[in-house]
Amino acid sequence: MRIGVYLAHPRPGSFNHAVFTAVVEELRGRGCHVIAHDLYAEGFPPLLTADETETVQSAVPARDAQVELHRSEVATLDAMVLVHPNWWGMPPAVLTGWVQRVLAPGVAYKLGTADGEPAGLLKAGRALVLNTSDTPADREESEFGDPLQRIWAACVLPYVGVADVRRIVFRTVTDATDAMRASWLRQARQQVAALMSPESS
Repeated sequence: MRIGVYLAHPRPGSFNHAVFTAVVEELRGRGCHVIAHDLYAEGFPPLLTADETETVQSAVPARDAQVELHRSEVATLDAMVLVHPNWWGMPPAVLTGWVQRVLAPGVAYKLGTADGEPAGLLKAGRALVLNTSDTPADREESEFGDPLQRIWAACVLPYVGVADVRRIVFRTVTDATDAMRASWLRQARQQVAALMSPESS
């Protein structure tokens, strides 16, 4: 399996980095071909350009070689893993820019008309989103409605053809003990192992 793993957190040594490392190690240890990207460390350029704002016509080749590389890679994946914190109910800006620039028309979806239903083009049938948060689960649901769940499982991934969307939230991170963090890392490894299992679909 070819699995893309994408990290969006700017601080080296963050728990998100630990999750990313554990996921990549687990997948490679199980024989997966892993395409791993630390978007901040690599300096992924998140700003959408004017000629990339088309929604119906297929995207023109990106002027930025890094964006074009990501587009070519994502089209080959069997699954993907996204690792990021919950910031203001949104992914970090670099990951939002990655979605807008990489999951482009003609690459990740096809849209016949502006008000039509999209046809997802990605062959990646499943995705795992691993989030960190400092908001307790009951407050997240009652006050905010868990916007990250809607972003990934309703707005983004099904649009590009990913029907099986799984998501785990590790919370609350700031006051977590070492034992709790170790337990979360084991859980992350278990979830990615399940992601690559045919029986889990």
